[in-house]
Amino acid sequence: MANQSRRKFMRHSLLGMAALPLGMGILSQRAFAQSLPPLDPTTPQAKGLNYVKVAEEAAGHPAYAAGEHCASCMFFLEANNGCSLFPQNSVESNGWCQTWVQKA
Repeated sequence: MANQSRRKFMRHSLLGMAALPLGMGILSQRAFAQSLPPLDPTTPQAKGLNYVKVAEEAAGHPAYAAGEHCASCMFFLEANNGCSLFPQNSVESNGWCQTWVQKA
């Protein structure tokens, strides 16, 4: 009987060690996601897409329509205020850029 409990211990230990890298990967992604620096509107990519921190500031842009803002865009990532178009930065939920597309 002692051998059987030793086998269970070894099996559970190996399974736990195998699952550890997966858990660490998930935790590190969440930590990274929460630490995205805010997007600077003066960067070349932000300027190229006419990004503004406050959507109403884009009122003069031909692609802008009232009510459009990052939080309602399909590229916006709510978990970290990230944007698929600016993967290294967070964006303002009330911001806007010319690639805005309504969430489905």
